[in-house]
Amino acid sequence: MEKPFYPSMYQVNTRTWLTDLSAEIGKEATFDDIPDHALDGFKEMGFDWIWFLSVWCTGEQGQKISRTNAVWRREFEETLSDLKEEDIGGSGFAIADYHVHPGLGGDEALKRLRERLTARGLKLMLDFVPNHMGPDHPWVSEHPEYFITGTEEDLQNHPLNYMRLHTHQGERILAYGRDPYFDGWPDTVQIDYSNPVVIEAMTNELVRIAGQCDGVRCDMAMLLLPDVFEKTWGRKAKSFWPEAINDVRQQHPHFCFMAEVYWEMEWTLQQLGFDYTYDKRLYDRLHEGMAKPVREHFLAERDYQDKLVRFLENHDEARIASTLDLPQHEAAAVITYLSPGMRFFHEGQLEGKRKKISPHLIRGPKETVDAGIQEFYTSLLSVLKQPMFRTSRWQLLECTPAWEENNTWESFIAFAWEGEERELVLVVINYAPHDGQCYLQLPKMEKGFGHWELKDIMNSVAYSRDSHDLLTKGLYLGMKPWQYHVFKVTR
Repeated sequence: MEKPFYPSMYQVNTRTWLTDLSAEIGKEATFDDIPDHALDGFKEMGFDWIWFLSVWCTGEQGQKISRTNAVWRREFEETLSDLKEEDIGGSGFAIADYHVHPGLGGDEALKRLRERLTARGLKLMLDFVPNHMGPDHPWVSEHPEYFITGTEEDLQNHPLNYMRLHTHQGERILAYGRDPYFDGWPDTVQIDYSNPVVIEAMTNELVRIAGQCDGVRCDMAMLLLPDVFEKTWGRKAKSFWPEAINDVRQQHPHFCFMAEVYWEMEWTLQQLGFDYTYDKRLYDRLHEGMAKPVREHFLAERDYQDKLVRFLENHDEARIASTLDLPQHEAAAVITYLSPGMRFFHEGQLEGKRKKISPHLIRGPKETVDAGIQEFYTSLLSVLKQPMFRTSRWQLLECTPAWEENNTWESFIAFAWEGEERELVLVVINYAPHDGQCYLQLPKMEKGFGHWELKDIMNSVAYSRDSHDLLTKGLYLGMKPWQYHVFKVTR
């Protein structure tokens, strides 16, 4: 079996970051103005991938829709109490052209940024939005046949899913991009994957994008699956992902594909060629606060888990600091990031920011740093940099009752990381709002007399335990609500 490697990724909100930088340097900042020390900082924190969100061109039509949509506007005002029109740049997912926005410096500035990242051993992740385009995209006017068309009746009966647009071929009624469960996104136009010409055109776009970065995060990737597409639009779609991924890898063999995916379709997309898929189910179960579903989540096959993207927040989700109290937040983070797969951190998460920033906005609110959260993540990232948690063997451990009629053992979640030189780290969490006790059944350990030292590498406590007791009974644990340990075990 190939030795695993578990990378860490940091998501940059590109437009808000450069807006802040512009204010700092007194001019409109581009990629070329990002200071070297910021890129050095990513490397020092142990990140392997940097995802620059929303670098592609947006258009005036998409921006106008963002500025006039009443529901969205209320959300923007909740984020920015001093909201201005110029703060609403239009959604970074209503793409008008897969070239870097001129305000960010264009394609050449991105090329120079990528070279600077590569020099530091960092890889560049960008967006690919395969399901839809912004209404400003040239294809909408030049090739309206690339998109789902509707009738006057569709527009009348489903005004939240269709719009009237003027194209070079005359007036057309086109569908908004959407998934089968919700109304459409009114600043997008739905691509028609039942058209073979579209498959070729989108594949060519993807191949070209692959020349500008090291990987892409594919927005709502499951919407292109033929059965999902047919459920949504009543049309039989052509296969896209396996062929497109193969075409990219013929030119870029090590290119990385990461899928945003829901509805229990993670394994399906992994089988189609994706290197990584979102693990939204773990995120949801951690928020529910019940240990058993979280523990059972880790019973899945390792080949599957190694390709999951573990996260606590991203641009689509509420800030974790605003949804979980600090003790549960820390416990959830230890579970999320000390399990196998890609570790995904969002800009602002490490500082404990609490306000979600819409992808439509190009400015974020000023927030103070939460010193406690920042200190925790500094410690966690220091641990994650250790080779033990990046290339070693991981396994889920069993917990058993500490005594009869004590069911608190069910609130425990425990992992082991085993290195090649008999290194052993135990990760154990009492994921519950109450005290808990259990015996932790350890992986196979060297037999013999004497004691083993358990040193917590995150909380600076240490314990000595008799080796015979550990081997026969297990490790007794009595832990407070949401408490966690990361024990390095030595003879």
